[in-house]
Amino acid sequence: MASRPLPYSTRDLHYDNAKFRHRSPFKVITQALVSSNVRHDCGRCSIGKFLILLMFGGLTYLMLVHRSYNLDTPAFEKTDHGNGGIGRIGNFLRKPPRLPPRLSPDEVRNISSNLEIGKPSTESEWISRQGKVKEAFIHAWSGYKSFAMGKDELMPLTKRGVDGLGGLGATVIDSLDTAMIMGINEIAAEAGTWIEKNLMQRISEKGQVNLFETTIRVLGGLLSAYHLSGSDSGKSLLSKGPKREVFLETAKGLADRLLVAFTASPTAIPFSDVVLRDQSAHPAPDGLSSTSEVSTLQLEFNYLSAISGDPKYSAKAIKVLEHMRTLPKVEGLVPIYISPHSGQFSGENIRLGSRGDSYYEYLIKVWLQQKASRDGQLKYLHEMYEEAMKGVRHLLVQKSIPKGLIFVGELPFGTKDSFSPKMDHLVCFLPGTLALGATKGITKKKAIEQNLLNAEDMENLNLAEDLAKTCFEMYAVTSTGLAPEIAYFHTEGAYEGGHDGGNKSSEYINDIIIKPNDRHNLLRPETVESLFVLYRITEDPKYREWGWQIFKAFEKHTKIDSGGYTSLDDVTTLPPRKRDKMETFFLGETLKYLYLLFGDTNVLPLDKYVFNTEAHPFPIIESTG
Repeated sequence: MASRPLPYSTRDLHYDNAKFRHRSPFKVITQALVSSNVRHDCGRCSIGKFLILLMFGGLTYLMLVHRSYNLDTPAFEKTDHGNGGIGRIGNFLRKPPRLPPRLSPDEVRNISSNLEIGKPSTESEWISRQGKVKEAFIHAWSGYKSFAMGKDELMPLTKRGVDGLGGLGATVIDSLDTAMIMGINEIAAEAGTWIEKNLMQRISEKGQVNLFETTIRVLGGLLSAYHLSGSDSGKSLLSKGPKREVFLETAKGLADRLLVAFTASPTAIPFSDVVLRDQSAHPAPDGLSSTSEVSTLQLEFNYLSAISGDPKYSAKAIKVLEHMRTLPKVEGLVPIYISPHSGQFSGENIRLGSRGDSYYEYLIKVWLQQKASRDGQLKYLHEMYEEAMKGVRHLLVQKSIPKGLIFVGELPFGTKDSFSPKMDHLVCFLPGTLALGATKGITKKKAIEQNLLNAEDMENLNLAEDLAKTCFEMYAVTSTGLAPEIAYFHTEGAYEGGHDGGNKSSEYINDIIIKPNDRHNLLRPETVESLFVLYRITEDPKYREWGWQIFKAFEKHTKIDSGGYTSLDDVTTLPPRKRDKMETFFLGETLKYLYLLFGDTNVLPLDKYVFNTEAHPFPIIESTG
């Protein structure tokens, strides 16, 4: 079983090659003299005697001269013993140094990575690294602008655009506030001008869009841009481009059409799809809506009501959560499907991955967003969140073997059937959400000083840190250093040999299972999102270092020379097979969270802003007015 590369002084304890195993001086001597025939033959001639004396002299020299090396330190770190230690009994008895075993390229890469993580980085280095992320964003945008401007997404290998999200130019809108936060005025102006000239016309002419995707990406992006480009954000982050009212008016025009998903449904649960030009809505082909999709609209509609003065947007959206409050749950956990026709959950599949994830995220974030209502009419959201996290800890959290990674699994058939040790990369939003729910966005140190953390908050915060490590190891265990879309974990009775991540030097090579169909990477943001939140809250620099390792892997394996970045087919092989797609969230989320992770913690502070599930920041609403 492969293990994490250790300093050479201890690494070969499990190395299966005898020439590198430790041998004591006594064994060296006795093995040299093990044959009586050799001793007899050598002793009969003067040459043999001379050779024996020479051998003993050489061994004595080695034991005396090389005692300045300490067994407990790596072989590449020579210990200073002042007078050299020659002649001292303690030094004489120390074991001799050993040559290191030959390392594979993966092991060399992993050792270098570990050494870099262990070395504290200066603030100037983080400023430089933040600049690298900014350069990556410019490169991603340049590819999109050159080959796909106005399309939803870039296909960087074939150098063309594709509309997979309704044809509203989703990458433009998702990228706008990232460019504003990074201070890239030229790109922000390009995106803003495109929105002013094209988006409202497209909204009025386009056909079917998904309510959830359009709300979190397009509506969320417009609302965030409105805030960041106006005086109420402290200063404008858009020095060129349209007036800020353009973003608000466009957001209202879009939201007015999206509201039909709520009004057309016979229950409080909206239909999943909207036809924009007809202002009509209908359910998905199977008649069901995803639980996460209908419960991940409230931040956006709440903020639109706050800035427009029209309560209709918030009223429709919040009714979804009010209705869900009344439905039966399993220790606060809910199935991943819900019927807009009956208003009831459908099936028993419980998970925090796809179709379930952001339901739990928005419970706490909607409560945080409405500061004046936290102890009043929205208190039930915090109670639902706390109950759900208890259910997660009790029913979904397990530990892998043999190394004990903490992970969140699934209940495909509810509590009546077996637990599945499957964890989507999407679940890696949870560490950040747990940390945010524990401290309400302030630092852990400040929360402790003010006696604001109860026992459950601390338990959630500890779980957040454990899960963040697991999410990072899902990257580190692969040959590319990038996580798969889905991982399984080795537990009692659940193991598939031969499906590891490819990085044989990883300590967790036998804990994490990556099946062939799950090995793709879509440039997802969830892990770096949690690293950003945990760094802001715990102030532990390891989260920055982990983020830097992930960013370097993206740069190495997904960057396309002609512009843009691509998703991958298989993160376990080198070189990885590439997919031909750059998701909008790479610019809107992944690079934004990395930029913020490496930057000033006073930018968009977590006790004053709440990020929607597409990383668009909204200011916390201080009053009900």
